[in-house]
Order: sequence, then C-alpha cells, then structure tokens
Amino acid sequence: MDPDTATDFTVENVEKALHQLYYDPNIENKNLAQKWLMQAQVSPQAWQFCWVLLRPEKVPEIQYFGASALHTKISRYWSDIPAEQYETLKTQLFSQIARFASGSKIVLTRLCVALASLALNMMPEAWPGAVSEMVRMFQEEGGQVDGRARCLALLELLTVLPEEFQTSRLPQYRKGQVRGALGREWTAVYPLLQQLLRQPDSPPLVKARVLKCLSSWVLLDVPLNESEGLVEASFTALADPELFDTAVEAIVNTISQPDSQRYVNTLLKLVPQVLQLQDQLRDAVQNGDMETSHGICRIAVSLGENHSRALLEQVEHWQSFLALVNMIMFCTGIPGHYPVNETTSSLTLTFWYTLQDDIMSFEAEKQAVYLQVYRPVYFQLVDVLLHKAQFPTDEEYASWSSDEKEQFRIYRVDISDTLMYVYEMLGAELLSNLYDKLGRLLTNTEPTTTWQHTEALLYGFQSIAETIDVNYSDVIPGLIGLIPRININNVQLADTVMFTIGALAEWLADHPVMLSSVLPLVLQALGNPDLSVSSVSTLKKICRECKYDLPPYANNIVAVSQEVLIKQIHKTSQCMWLMQALGFLLSALPVEEILRNLHSLITPYIQQLEKLAGETPNPSNKLAIIHILGLLSNLFTTLDITKQEEESGDNAPPIKSAPPQTGPNPVSTFPWLVLQQVFALIQTVLSKWLNDSQVVEAVCAIFEKSLKTLLHDFAPMVSQLSEMLGQMYSTIPQASALDLTRQVYEAQDDK
Repeated sequence: MDPDTATDFTVENVEKALHQLYYDPNIENKNLAQKWLMQAQVSPQAWQFCWVLLRPEKVPEIQYFGASALHTKISRYWSDIPAEQYETLKTQLFSQIARFASGSKIVLTRLCVALASLALNMMPEAWPGAVSEMVRMFQEEGGQVDGRARCLALLELLTVLPEEFQTSRLPQYRKGQVRGALGREWTAVYPLLQQLLRQPDSPPLVKARVLKCLSSWVLLDVPLNESEGLVEASFTALADPELFDTAVEAIVNTISQPDSQRYVNTLLKLVPQVLQLQDQLRDAVQNGDMETSHGICRIAVSLGENHSRALLEQVEHWQSFLALVNMIMFCTGIPGHYPVNETTSSLTLTFWYTLQDDIMSFEAEKQAVYLQVYRPVYFQLVDVLLHKAQFPTDEEYASWSSDEKEQFRIYRVDISDTLMYVYEMLGAELLSNLYDKLGRLLTNTEPTTTWQHTEALLYGFQSIAETIDVNYSDVIPGLIGLIPRININNVQLADTVMFTIGALAEWLADHPVMLSSVLPLVLQALGNPDLSVSSVSTLKKICRECKYDLPPYANNIVAVSQEVLIKQIHKTSQCMWLMQALGFLLSALPVEEILRNLHSLITPYIQQLEKLAGETPNPSNKLAIIHILGLLSNLFTTLDITKQEEESGDNAPPIKSAPPQTGPNPVSTFPWLVLQQVFALIQTVLSKWLNDSQVVEAVCAIFEKSLKTLLHDFAPMVSQLSEMLGQMYSTIPQASALDLTRQVYEAQDDK
C-alpha cells in the first residue's frame, strides 16, 4: 500500500494496508502503511468501512482497526456527528458489544471504549441515566450470548468508562458536568458489583473483573462510605490467590483517594480489617511469598500514609492505630536483603516521614502526649533501619548483579535520609543511643559480631552528622576515640569510616587535638584505589575545615598525596579534588614552606608538560596535557587565603581566621612564578592544539583561576595573555576564550 497513490479509503485498501503493517518484513513499507492507516482512520469514509471491518468473518487484527476507527471518530470528531444519528450509533455499538462478548477480547475492549466515549459526549442531557441503561441492557436476555459472557462484557464497559473520562478531550466545563453525572450513576453500579462479588457461585474471573471495575470507579472520587461494602468484600477476596492482586489494587486505590479522609468512621472500620491480615502477612514472609507480603504491606502503608493525621486524632482508638503502626514496622523490618530477597521495606519509608510530620504539627500539649507513645516506636525504627542497611556477607554481595548493588545503594541513601529526619524527633538521645551500641559492639569479643554491624552503626552516625550540627554533642569525642579501634578489614566498612570522619570535619576544626586519631587512617586509605572517592573527599573536607591546625601534619599529607598522584592511583576527578585539598592545606603554611612544598609538587608536572609540548599531537598526549593543566587549575582554585572557601565550590565559611603572615603574599608569589615558568610551554602547546576546544578550555581555566588569585598583580602578564587570546579567538572563536577575555578586562577596569 503506497500512501502517495492509494488515497481511496475503501475496505479493500484498508485490509491491504493492515496486511502490509502486520506482515511485510520491510520496515519502510510498515511505516508507510501505518501513516496511510492513520489518515484512513480520521477520513469521512471511516464511518462506512469501520462497520464492514467488524464483520464476523474478518480476522481480529482487522476487526480491531474497525473498532479503533469508531473510537477515534467519536472521541475526536464528535462535532461532525449529527444529533439525529446518536441513537442509531448507540444501538449499533450495543449490538456489536453483545456480539463480541463471546469473541475477541481486544476488539470487545475497543468497542467498549467507543461506547464509553459516546456516553461521555451525550451525558447528561442527551443520554441521562446512561450507566443505568447499560446495566439494564446487559442484564436482559441476550439471545445467543450466554449470561457469563454478557456479564463480563458489561463489567468491561463499566471499567473503561471512568478510564475514558480521565483521558477524554472534553472541555473543562463539560468535564465538571460529566463527572457529576457519573458520580450520580454510582448508585446503579454499586449494587451490581456488590452482588457479583458476594455471590458464592461467581467465577473467579467475574470477581476479578468486579474488583478491577471498583478500582476504576474510585478514581472518580466515589465517597468512601458509599463503597464501604465493596471494600469489605475486597478484603475477603484477599484470601483467594486468584483474586489477591486485583483485590490489593482495589483496596489501595479506594483508600488512597484524597477525599476519603473525610470519612473517618469508615476509616476506623478499615483499621481492624487491615490488622486481621497480619497472620496472612507472617505466613507469606515465612514461606518466602514476596508477592503476598508486598501486597499486604501496600494496603497497610496506604491506610497509614494517607490517613495518619485523621486516625491520630481519634484519641479513643489510639491502640488500634498504634497496632497498625507496629504492623508497618514489621513490613519495614521484613527479613531479607533489599532488593534481592525482599522488595517491600522501601514502601514504608514515606509513611515514617508522614507520621512524624503529623505528630510534630500538633499543638505542644497534644504533641507531648503523642511523643510519649511514639518516641519509643521511632527508636525501634532506627534499630530496624540500621539492620536493613547492613550489607550481606561478602560471598552473597559478590553474587549480586551491578543493578542490584545500585538499587541497594539508593535504598541505603533513602534510609540515611529517613534517619536524618527522625533525628528531628529524637534529638541528641539518638546519637547517645548509637554511640552506646557502637561502644558495646567494639568491646564485644563474641564471634557473632560482624563488620556489617559496625558499618551500619557508623552509617547511622554519618547520616546524621552530614546534615545536622553535632558540635554540641558530648558523644562525638568518644566516637572519634572509638574509630581507631575498628578492625577495618573490608572495603565497605573502610568507605563508611572515611565518610564518617569527613562528616565530622567541622567538629574536628573545633577540637583539633583529635586530628591525630583519625588523620593517619585517612592518609592510609588514600593509597587504596577502592577507597578513592571516600578518602580523597574526606581529606579535602579536613584540609578545608581544619587547615590552620594542619601545619604539624603538612609534610606527611603532601608526601602521601604526591606519592598517590605519581602512582596514578586515583581517577581524574579525584586527582582534581586532591589538588584542591593541597591548595587549602598549603594556604595556611608559612611562606617558605609553601614555596618549598609547591616546588616539589609542581616541578614533575612542568617537566612532563615540557616533554608533551614537544610531541606531535595525538589523543594520548592530549589527555595528559588536559590533565596537567586541570591539576594546576584546581590547585589555584583553593590556594587563596581570602577567597578559597567560596571558590572551592563548597561554600563553607572558614572556621578560624588565618594567622598573620610575614613577607610577600605566597598566594601572589606562587602563581606568578609558576605562570612565568609555564607561559612559554602553554604557548608551545597552544600552537599545536589551537583547533581543539578541550585544550583551549583547559588553558583558559588555568589563567582564569590565576587571574582570580593574583588580582591586580596579574597586570604584567596582561599584554602577553591578550596576544594569546587574540590568537586563540581568531583561529576558532570559542566561548572559553571569550569569557577569559571579559574577565581580564573587567579585572583591569577594577584596577
């Protein structure tokens, strides 16, 4: 079928195009056929061919296209249909649905959607009581169509009607009218669904369709008290494995509707029904039935999360709500490792935020009463979460896929966020609680103690210390004292030790005597490529926050850093962080020591750059050049007494003021000396790489950082740099060169 020539939308041509779409191996022909069929579907001729395509002798693919064309015409081109044809169209659709009740399911569904669209466009004036009429039509004797098939067809029609409303193109004013009309029709739907769900002889398939229909109708904000009986019947259906999934969806959808919180009496009736599922939940967990435990957890969480405030306010029922909270706690602590052995615990985390928010939003007197009840619950939650955050055994973890490991990492971040939030309720007592547990663990010589227990407790500390000011806490000195006692024999544990030290960097700045306890651990970890991110980021934090207390350790820090840089232990980004750390560190040293350390640090890179500048350009030496220029740029970023914090990108204010320096400003002296030394080298590099935007960008970056650091002392280099910038920009105009030019001239204007 060629869309350019076959513009006659006849039945024969439509069937040819459908054959081409489904069976032609040529993808281009398929695309042409699809384009032509889309035109056919919206053409005036569609009203003629769609009914022919629905004939019994046609194959389902052709019948499906006929039904889809009908839906398209009704939903998108309603204004083209004369009012006098509404009744005929309705009668034809009823007839086709009755015929397909025992036929192809996909065709039946499309026909139901078409009739639903017709009803929505006619309601309420042109077809009052549309739903009641649908129910009546399908309950009448249907000739050759058996009762079960008619029942399923009616349920399909009733199910797609609210779904079609949600996606319909009705104007806004019509949407309100139709929603109101549909809401009034619930009285015709409810008795039918109730009868079918409660009939002992109703087949499971019929009951499943009833539950699906309920899920669909509650999206119209059907009042919860008007569907109470159906929800109760849905709870009963949970005992049937064939109905379990659809029953869960029906219950969750019903109690999740925002309007349902108004019906407190109905909600109170639902709490014991949820609590009665606890035996089924425990059996499912014991038998490893993850689907059942997941479904029951969804129900408990939906009730708790959506209605915690309404249920909290029913003070006389506080024990039943507390029982629901404990049931959700069981779901949080469900045995197994997420996401491999269980996928349920993550569903509960938002509930704990919501419950805490609701408790803390009450006035002080009421809040105090709730805190008395729920603070112990939240302490238990911390224990449960830290247990869930534990890594599996090394052997088990090694068997996990990379996707499972990533999901577990994200899950631990969610747990970390929850712990940080819970701290707002539990306060300093939480830190004391964690410290006591860690102390007992590290002095416990029992073989049952594993590195996973220690790591999880440290992770809890880290989660809180990263975002909460713990400077006032009296347990941090003890924690710092415990860290060196940890037997670090595992990468995950070592990572968490590093991140915990990093999280306490501000505290260390106020208690510099404790640096000697933890700094050796950080420097030791710096040489381990598996700890690259945690060790380098922690050293950077310490150098930023504690730089004025680091001179006694400076030689050691520089020596270890130089060694790992030379050995190329870390990836590029970590090397850049390490240079920033050294910039922070060196800024606080006496002038002579700065220059001595810088000379030993920078000389190997200048020598390497000199060698690279003389080589013929190739991808390998390009990367090396960019790497060296990046290292220098990152060093300049933080090697600035007055501005280093704001330029490092960490926005942390200096903890202390710098001790007075004597002699020339090393921050001015050093970049000047280095730039003088490398300027000729950079010119040589540029002469070969002027056409490469990445190299040009790296060159501009180093001068940009130098410009910020040297300020007015940069003046002697302006003419040389301006000449170089002109050469760069005239070769290939690049944004980085233009931006640096602007900054040079702004600096001169400021001067």
